[in-house]
Amino acid sequence: MEIYKNKLITLLVMVTTLSFSSISMAENYDLVIKNGRVIDPETGLDAKRWLGISAGKIAKISESSIKGKKIIDATGLVVSPGFIDLHAHGQLLPSARLQAFDGVTTALELEAGVLEVDKFYSNIAKEGRPINYGASANWSMARAMVLDGATFNGVPGEALGVFSLPNWSSKLTTKAQQDEIITIVEKAIDAGALGVGILSGYSPNSNRKEYYQLHKLAAKHNVSTFNHIRFASAEEPKSAFEAYQELISVAASTGAHAHISHLNSTSARDIEDVAELVLNAQKQGVNISVEAYPYSAASTAIGAQMFRGENWKERLGNASESDFSFNGQTLNAKTFKELQDKDPRSIIIFRYLDPEHSESDQHLYDISQLFPNGAVASDGMPLIDSKTRRMVTGDVWPLPESAKTHPRSAGTYSRFIREFVKESKKVSLSEAIRKMSLIPAQILEGSVAQMKFKGRIQEGADADIVIFNFAELTDRATFAQPILTSTGMKTVIVNGTPIIENGELIRTAMPGKAIRREVK
Repeated sequence: MEIYKNKLITLLVMVTTLSFSSISMAENYDLVIKNGRVIDPETGLDAKRWLGISAGKIAKISESSIKGKKIIDATGLVVSPGFIDLHAHGQLLPSARLQAFDGVTTALELEAGVLEVDKFYSNIAKEGRPINYGASANWSMARAMVLDGATFNGVPGEALGVFSLPNWSSKLTTKAQQDEIITIVEKAIDAGALGVGILSGYSPNSNRKEYYQLHKLAAKHNVSTFNHIRFASAEEPKSAFEAYQELISVAASTGAHAHISHLNSTSARDIEDVAELVLNAQKQGVNISVEAYPYSAASTAIGAQMFRGENWKERLGNASESDFSFNGQTLNAKTFKELQDKDPRSIIIFRYLDPEHSESDQHLYDISQLFPNGAVASDGMPLIDSKTRRMVTGDVWPLPESAKTHPRSAGTYSRFIREFVKESKKVSLSEAIRKMSLIPAQILEGSVAQMKFKGRIQEGADADIVIFNFAELTDRATFAQPILTSTGMKTVIVNGTPIIENGELIRTAMPGKAIRREVK
């Protein structure tokens, strides 16, 4: 009997020891964020909490203290999901670091996309990224392959090369050529691309049936299309309103999810009518989503079709060459034409609205920025060295002063908070965070499983987290000094690993992961 008694005591001790050990292990997280104002835009949480992070995930949200191997004190600071950029052309290491200071933890190239998807992902994985990355399949590059005999290598930023090619942007395709283009795009989807990037605005005379077939393809594979609409004009025919009618039509008839890239710049002075059209289509059940960036100036290659042809200035709201600048210098008729003829890939800036001096322009600007359930997305451009005219690449930090870009590449998210939360108070901080994190995740999560765990501060979610001082948070990038980092972002965490601490970049931290669909 004594033997059994001793065995029972031993068993009870073992069970008790295991229980205390489990509790101890559960509380000893890899990283703990303490006493921050935690905002989760999905559940509505906005309160002081402690977060426990382990294995790259949020493992615990607690009202009381918890233990961790490393503690970050967020007292007096906002703790929110990292911002998700659906429209980031700067898929290079220097651009990723610049965006990290703006709170971006996931930056995706969706409006344009890439080809040679396997190479794109493997190229970035070899170099490493501080933030998460991914891309759609690029329809324009597929067109260039078929109509211009172009080849691509999955190098970030190489899509700009198509602007020096003569046929893809202006030629109609035969049925056989359309089939070939669709096959190329489908191959990219099978390789894990996040959807189909459709730059119709750069090929406005391309086939309508080709556009329809792309949406049929997207619906077949349950992926989204990311659309730069066909026309950017308030004048009819070939108006932005007409282009949005086309998008709504193909989305409704195919059942595809169609995402609208930069609602602001593609509709500009037609935004009021366009916004009503899109909103009513959504109410009728058409699967459309929307994004915009908080700037009244666009940026793209000067060789784009929208800046060519008869009456192009009138179609862009009576624009003039002086509304454009290159490397900080205002263009005139002569310099505009010289640059367009000699280097059509050159990235220029075009001011299409003037909200600072016009109440009507401010009204149009607000409609695009505050579109119900619309996402904030940067349309961030690659960094270009003004001396060499080449993209800034590699392990470069700090950035060279000669690096030029649109300031949205550096300040989109802090600017939105400054303009619409702090200054005009047109949205709450929680709603701003929802537009910058949860809504982008929800736009993608129906076809990209990884996104179900992003854009949230919840147990089980990915630990992509930003910690910022609300009073100090602001953008600094300007058109004259476009690479100035945002300030007030104290800590940025990606997949559980800090990449910025105390406002300083941890240059060796490369925890960014590929956002990619299953490869077939």
